Amino acid sequence: MSVGIQDFVILTGIIIKSEPIGEYDRRVVILTKERGKISAFARGARKPGNRLMAPTNPFSFGQFRLYAGRSSYNMSEAEITNYFEELRQDFAGAYYGMYFLEICDYYTRENNDETSMLKLLYQSLRALTSPNFDNRLVRAVFELKAIIINGEFAGIHKSDRLMDATVYTIDYIIRTPAEKLFSFCVKPEILQELGDFSQRMCKKTFDRDFKSLEILEKLE
Repeated sequence: MSVGIQDFVILTGIIIKSEPIGEYDRRVVILTKERGKISAFARGARKPGNRLMAPTNPFSFGQFRLYAGRSSYNMSEAEITNYFEELRQDFAGAYYGMYFLEICDYYTRENNDETSMLKLLYQSLRALTSPNFDNRLVRAVFELKAIIINGEFAGIHKSDRLMDATVYTIDYIIRTPAEKLFSFCVKPEILQELGDFSQRMCKKTFDRDFKSLEILEKLE
């Protein structure tokens, strides 16, 4: 059965998961601007020289041309504008990035408006590739903003005993859109307190373990 032009959709997003299927294929999960989190099959993507080999790797951001199958989409073409190659060459940075992908996979749903999470992920990956930001700061900002976006931030309590500068930083994260979020650095003592606070929020919020986090905690 042939596929008509009207059956194709072009979606903008980031590959957040990729796994082998059969001998040559891949199944990917894409966080998209238009349709939230979707899964798609990329036929032949593991064959050497296949045009879908590189675009179906995690972190790949761009436009994906897909057509709907019975239970998922099938990818026919991809135009990638950012592969985040720097992360592929940075062991620690890659695991920070993979951790962010896992959180996005945990939080997002198909046909939901996941624009805010997509923007947060993209800007956080960009920050990881920049020498201007400590990866631990990027992690804390991403964690807190993801929890805030999804309406699960419990707020700051007196028992947290945070310094005024840390409270100000958290308020900035709450108020600032993802596009302008990574525009500051903090002193080491603020970074430590912010990171500890963020990790406490994560333990209260997430009901699962993240594989990448286990490795990250050893690196940190």
